[in-house]
Amino acid sequence: MIIESVDFFYVAMPEITLEADGSQDALLVRVTAGGYEGWGECEASPLTSIAAFVTPRSHGVCQPVAASVMGETLDSPDDIHRMARLVGRNSMDLLQAGHTWSGIEIALWDLLGKMRDEPVWRMLGYTHSHAKLPYASMLMGDTPQETLDRARLARSNGFRAVKFGWGSYGTGTAAADADHVAAAREGLGDDAQLLIDAGQIWGDDVDAAIARLDALEKAHATWLEEPFVPHAYVAHAALASRARTVGIAGGEGAHTVHMATNLIDYGGVRFIQVDAARIGGIGPSKAVADHAVQHGTTYVNHTFTSHLALSASMQPFAGLADHRICEYPVEPKEVALAISSNHIRPDANGEVRAPDAPGLGIEVDLEGLAPYMRHVEISIDHERVYTSPDVPHKVSETV
Repeated sequence: MIIESVDFFYVAMPEITLEADGSQDALLVRVTAGGYEGWGECEASPLTSIAAFVTPRSHGVCQPVAASVMGETLDSPDDIHRMARLVGRNSMDLLQAGHTWSGIEIALWDLLGKMRDEPVWRMLGYTHSHAKLPYASMLMGDTPQETLDRARLARSNGFRAVKFGWGSYGTGTAAADADHVAAAREGLGDDAQLLIDAGQIWGDDVDAAIARLDALEKAHATWLEEPFVPHAYVAHAALASRARTVGIAGGEGAHTVHMATNLIDYGGVRFIQVDAARIGGIGPSKAVADHAVQHGTTYVNHTFTSHLALSASMQPFAGLADHRICEYPVEPKEVALAISSNHIRPDANGEVRAPDAPGLGIEVDLEGLAPYMRHVEISIDHERVYTSPDVPHKVSETV
């Protein structure tokens, strides 16, 4: 099959706030070839990602992502890996290229799965899609009482694991953070897993993170996530050496395989979290999962947006029976829910699985997205990109 078109759809809430919630907008990618179509999602700024696809070339290793995709052959996973190498070479100096390629790469796997009539996880070499324990991914309350109430609500909704993060956590005193952690544990009870996300708040300040460990261990927290920027490997290792019962988690900010594997090899993380829509897609995520298995680290997906993104992020570890915990977007904005007509729901045991359906098993609902479509026109040397319900969603070939 020859890749015929790559279309971008920019959807967003009517008003974007400063809330640390990436489900307020999305950039969807549709790839068509051989009468099939595949869908992916980029976890990045939509307009800059579109620009990376169509921007004029500056030189041999600063070419638009389109130069490595349009007109290429897609018949097997090897072709996806080949295009990934092309993007890495041709767009080496285009820093947004990895995020743009992530959504395209996911769409290519979806398309190939539909063509072969098999789920992506099977094409990755797995024989089963094992059940995962979803954790409700939530923002920390503005006050400990709000955190307590949110924890009780999540527990009443059947979640046996809940993650709280961002908000005020890490911005004030260690004592204030301890109050939130204690409130979360009280609301969850003793039999649920508690996870805390610092959102890179301390940069590489190890002492600031150490000051929170006692409260986390007292609350029996499973992990402290992203205490530092993702490439601060020395800081991660220093904190990991001081933590007793709390595991250090990180990796969602990794946009290359090596950024993630270095956190395992040199940062001492006990949990490696990968976002397929950031790291370069499903293939690189699977490479990190394989590395995690070899080094005794637990692989976890990162997803805070749509169920299209959730399915993509679950595929790389769907077949790992012992890697059980799974991030689940429990409070996405309505635009994220509108992206697909079907969703991955917990079963009677409160567990989720990657869909056993061709491709990603998620049906994108363009009609449902119509109220959220944004009209954007980018003109570069007479190349125009439209993303609006009333104009063609077509990115023409760029040379």
